[in-house]
Amino acid sequence: MAREKKDRTRGYGGDAALARGYRAAGFGNRLGFGERPALLLVDCVRAYFVPESPLYAGVEDIVEPNRRLLAAARTAGIPIIFTRVQYQAGGRDGGHFYRKIAALRVFEGEAPLGRFHEALEPAAADIVVTKQYASAFFGTSLAATLTSLRCDTCIITGLSTSGCVRASALDALQYGFVPIVVADACGDRDPRIHESNLFDLAAKYADVMTSNEVLDALASGPGRV
Repeated sequence: MAREKKDRTRGYGGDAALARGYRAAGFGNRLGFGERPALLLVDCVRAYFVPESPLYAGVEDIVEPNRRLLAAARTAGIPIIFTRVQYQAGGRDGGHFYRKIAALRVFEGEAPLGRFHEALEPAAADIVVTKQYASAFFGTSLAATLTSLRCDTCIITGLSTSGCVRASALDALQYGFVPIVVADACGDRDPRIHESNLFDLAAKYADVMTSNEVLDALASGPGRV
């Protein structure tokens, strides 16, 4: 039996009146799963999980939902794509983004903090995209890869909700892929920032679902939602 599904215009941030106002104005329409989804894990790297890191976000609770989604994606046989950030020495390929955020220095070269979390590592058959900017699509071959795989939907997880997840979801939409952001498989430095960005993504750019909802959809096969 499918788990109970929540209102897709849910009031992330805890403001029910705001959510009702958005719905009344025509925001928050459902896009729904396509026929050929891919799982996109954005920057699930040690920099966000190691307390000594300047990017530490206290998001250990997203590991298990991501692990379950990975297992389900492998069972369903859908494409799995990991992203990571890596810069040349001195961040010469990072432009103003690198200048804006000093903490990005942890991603120079083969730095240990740039490695994937040990529970969320790519398998040999998975695709790894290396990027220098927030979006997984900007300056990479991701859109062409998804198109060649005939994917129509991106299930997006990872870090951080307000940064690279949000940017990737927006670009997925603009490149013609349905973005599904998995609320409990994403994280941010502050829960208020996480929730407010989920609210805005659900209103304007993406479907926001729980990992249990996505797992049910993957298990049900084509025509999921």
